[in-house]
Amino acid sequence: MKVPPEITYRNVEKTNAIDHLIHEKIAKLENVCDRINSCHISIEKVHDRPRSGSPYRVRIDMTVPPGHELVAERNPAESNQYDPLDAVIREAFNAARQQLVKLNERQHESQRPQHQEEAEETKALVTKLFKDRGYGFLKTLDGHEIYFHRNSVLHHNFDRLEIGTAVHFSFVEGEEGPQASTVKIVDKPGVRAGKSEQTMIEPPLGWRE
Repeated sequence: MKVPPEITYRNVEKTNAIDHLIHEKIAKLENVCDRINSCHISIEKVHDRPRSGSPYRVRIDMTVPPGHELVAERNPAESNQYDPLDAVIREAFNAARQQLVKLNERQHESQRPQHQEEAEETKALVTKLFKDRGYGFLKTLDGHEIYFHRNSVLHHNFDRLEIGTAVHFSFVEGEEGPQASTVKIVDKPGVRAGKSEQTMIEPPLGWRE
C-alpha cells in the first residue's frame, strides 16, 4: 500500500485485540489486490442501547488505480441482533474484499486480448513459486523471465500451480519490467490439463536454474 492505512476511532476504546484484527484484515485485502493506494477505516459507536442491530458502525474507504474509489460500510440497522464490534469489523472487511474481487475480475476482462488465439501463442513454464507471498515467475520458450501475481491467474487457480506447470499468458510492461496480466494453466507436470489437444511444451534451455 502506497499510503499507510489510516484508522480512526470515535466513541470507541482502541484495544490491542481490535487493532490486531484490523491489521490482519487489511493484510488479507492486500492479498486480494496488491495495488491499493490508500485505505481509511472509520470505527464509531453510534448508539449506546439500540433497539435492534449493533451500536457500532464501520466504514472502509479505499482507492485503487487508475481512479477507483471503493466504499464498504456496515451499519447498525443492517442486523436484527446485537452484533459485537469485532463481528461488525469482519462483516465490513468481507464486503470490502468482495468489491476488490469484482474489481479484479473486471480489470482482467478488460486486459484480455481481443483475439484469444493471439494470447495462446505466448507459452511458458512456472519456474519459481512463492505461494506464501502470492507470486512467482514464468520462463518463456526463449528464456525470458516474467513475474506474475496470484491475482493474474485465471479462475482462482493460483494454488494449483506447481514448478513446471505449463501456462499460456499475456503480459504488460510494469514499473519494474514485464509482468503477466493473465495466466492460464495448460498442463501440470506429468498431467494433462483440461481437454487441450496440444502436447506439453518443451522446457526452455536452463529453465531449472
